Amino acid sequence: MEIPVPVQCQVCEGELTIERVACHRCGCALEGNFTFPLLARLTRDEQKFIEIFVSLSGNLKNVASTLGISYPTVRNRLDRIIASLETLAEADQRKREELLDNVERGDIPPEVAARLLEEA
Repeated sequence: MEIPVPVQCQVCEGELTIERVACHRCGCALEGNFTFPLLARLTRDEQKFIEIFVSLSGNLKNVASTLGISYPTVRNRLDRIIASLETLAEADQRKREELLDNVERGDIPPEVAARLLEEA
């Protein structure tokens, strides 16, 4: 059974980060502050829709048939997912710009900002 990975805190609804990834085969592990990719930050329903969309080569008519919903509903759902991805990407860009602004003001050293940008 597939258990979805939560990307939002269940207590305060803040964004979760990944602090450790490990290889079960060799035991190698990386620790840091990693963020989820954009697609992983979509809701589980949005991810499932994208899986179906991609598996059907982006054919909206076939997606509508597979899901048993109308073509306009499929189109609207896809448009909402696109808007969600754009919002997430814009938020990521704002975070990067904020880091650079902090360096410019002298609030954080460039080395720290560089490390944080690499992790983002």
